[in-house]
Amino acid sequence: MPGLIQSIERSSAVLRLLATGPGRLRVKEIADALGLPKSTAQSILRTLTHIGFAEQDPRTARYRLGRGLLDLGSTGLDANELRARALNWADTLASRSGEEVHVGALREQGVLVVHHVFRPDDSAQSMDTGSVVPAHATALGKVLLAYQAAAADDVAAGGLTAYTRRTVTTRQALTRALTETRAQGWSLSVEEWQAGRAGIAAPLRTFGGLVAGAIGISGPVERLCDTRRQARPALVDYVVAAARSISRALVEP
Repeated sequence: MPGLIQSIERSSAVLRLLATGPGRLRVKEIADALGLPKSTAQSILRTLTHIGFAEQDPRTARYRLGRGLLDLGSTGLDANELRARALNWADTLASRSGEEVHVGALREQGVLVVHHVFRPDDSAQSMDTGSVVPAHATALGKVLLAYQAAAADDVAAGGLTAYTRRTVTTRQALTRALTETRAQGWSLSVEEWQAGRAGIAAPLRTFGGLVAGAIGISGPVERLCDTRRQARPALVDYVVAAARSISRALVEP
């Protein structure tokens, strides 16, 4: 049938076989059961194991279903793991940009700040880790909503609170902002949540390109933006580079 992808069909068959089997199965047993070359079955199992959908017993080399299947309703990463994988690059981003850094993940209709790096100067600052910020009014939130249509619909349906005169408050305006975010691969917010402050953020991706979180910088508008209130290119580059580095770390075993 035109349009079907054989590798997905085969992977599905392997998962169903592991689900119905009486216990752990060897590669050859899976290959024989499905009529696959052993090398093909091995490649499928290696991929399923990498993404957490299968697990191999290191002692017997047999396979069973993986715990990752329990996380199909989420990105498969909890806040602690996301924070741990982002630590080093968040620190580097703060040093390079001279601004404070936040790492966040969607939680209901807001963004949970899972990690916060202070601006590298001697100014008084307060810790934001554990706080929840509005998704529609921040760069972190717009990045996350841009790649999760259902969450964006929920946020819009729940009402878009105006925090400043520049806050996005209509579904149409939010849709335009999210479309722009996807097109350029990063997001900018200028005085949408707090007057005088701006933010730049980019997505953190895990297996298959799934967006699991976002990283961004925030600070005074005059430092993050030029005279036209556009993001300074060097700062965008710093944020995007950090996001890509963390994304690579998220798919490493």
